[in-house]
Amino acid sequence: MKLTVTVARYFTGLLFIFSGLIKGIDPRGLAYKMQEFFEAWANAGFMKSMMEQLNHYALGFSVLMITLEVLVGLGLILGWQKKITTWLLLALMLFFTFLTSYVLFSGKIKACGCFGDCVPLTPNQTFTKDIILLVFAVLLLLQRRYITPLAKPAVLNMLMLVGVLGTLGLQFYVMKHLPLKDCLPFKKGNNIIELRKMPADAVPDKYAINFIYQKNGEQKEFAADALPDSSWEYVERIQKLLQAGKNNAPLINDFSFTTASGVDTTEAILNQTGIYYILIAKDFSALPAKFGEDLRLAREASQNKVPFYVVASNRAGAQLRYNGAAENAGPLPVFSCDATAIKTAARTHMVLYKMQGPIVLDKWSWADFDEVRF
Repeated sequence: MKLTVTVARYFTGLLFIFSGLIKGIDPRGLAYKMQEFFEAWANAGFMKSMMEQLNHYALGFSVLMITLEVLVGLGLILGWQKKITTWLLLALMLFFTFLTSYVLFSGKIKACGCFGDCVPLTPNQTFTKDIILLVFAVLLLLQRRYITPLAKPAVLNMLMLVGVLGTLGLQFYVMKHLPLKDCLPFKKGNNIIELRKMPADAVPDKYAINFIYQKNGEQKEFAADALPDSSWEYVERIQKLLQAGKNNAPLINDFSFTTASGVDTTEAILNQTGIYYILIAKDFSALPAKFGEDLRLAREASQNKVPFYVVASNRAGAQLRYNGAAENAGPLPVFSCDATAIKTAARTHMVLYKMQGPIVLDKWSWADFDEVRF
């Protein structure tokens, strides 16, 4: 039994540390995934008001969850506070198993984001993983007497403190700058136009379309190839999913640049030759009060005759900020874009892309704009 507990202890501990750190390099990614759950539950009518409130605190929950995962994993490896650690492990595994079972059986969320965007798993894989870890959690809780501390309590406390502070430091760094490892479709070297296309091996969803008609107060459902005669009155059309497709969504979806008049200029911008820059602004209000590096970049781009575009979910606010930013060159071109697509393209409040045609050459967070020169 001691050998079994030791194997389960180190396997679970290392997996928890890995899971926490792989999400810790992009905590906003986990926050957006949490918002998917909150929105799904709110739309289903489950404690709608509370879910809408929790949605606003998703980033804080993300930081806490990532830190807790690393804390539990490190505690298992070190043998720190065995009772507290094993109870926390069981609580987390019950929670994770609930989430992954919801993803698998409801079909309302495509993935749980257990290992972030860098290690995508299918719902079946994540649910199986969590069932195994749940068994390990129960075993470790019941047989925790076999968990031997690796050092004295004072040393363990110090190592745990260093681990927690290091995890928090990592998260706050990447939230200000950019993820240390970019696993998103907008990473350097990617062709945005190609990734906006439907995958070549896509299998579309299969639907059946039926119609509801009524006659003499009775409603009846008919297939499209077996409609009733004119004595029946049409009520509505029903579309039923027969078989879910596979790989039938582009990696980059809803990422388009729209003018104030509603014209889509995405292809025109991304297909141009030469070097140009796209400033993607997600949240102006979250920037420091006197932040002006984006305006400096706009002026320098204008002076050096470098094409410079602004994309924002709030086009009106961006227009006000950048009107006259490019001195003696009139207002900058400002386009609107889907807010969800911007969340993927800009993991911080504002991101600058250096482009050549549809290829991403480089990108910087707002905190690193001072490094950019044209």
